[in-house]
Amino acid sequence: MSDPHQMPTNSNALNLTPDPQLLEGAKVAFRQAYAPYSRFHVGAALRTTGGQVYFGANVENASYGLGRCAEQSAVQAMATAGERDFADIVVYSEATPPASPCGACRQVLFEFAPDARVVCVNQHGDIISGYVRDFLPHGFRLEQRDDGHAVGTE
Repeated sequence: MSDPHQMPTNSNALNLTPDPQLLEGAKVAFRQAYAPYSRFHVGAALRTTGGQVYFGANVENASYGLGRCAEQSAVQAMATAGERDFADIVVYSEATPPASPCGACRQVLFEFAPDARVVCVNQHGDIISGYVRDFLPHGFRLEQRDDGHAVGTE
């Protein structure tokens, strides 16, 4: 039986087209990616709820586990600037179908904006879209209780 909450892997679920400014920013970031090992470049651009735009590219490392994905790079730039919420993110790659955020990125995105719109696009204009929560069903966040203990929430 299929999960009715599971998003198809090649679906423009929200029938979105990428925001032109975010798409251009994601393409610029894509060209700046440091991917000498995989040669798989990814760029991301996000817009905060206040309208600021942040970019990220994947950055690999010879110690593979130390690499950073484009989506995480964009979120880290946003957080470093003191922002804590975003409304939209565009992820650009030359993969067919378009590359969608990996599991670690999905959790990072969920931490900051489970209701943000995600548009994954490639050079052919193929699109995968949805909300962050569509990409990570049953994601979790830790929230502080009044007694100081953290509790997981969905």
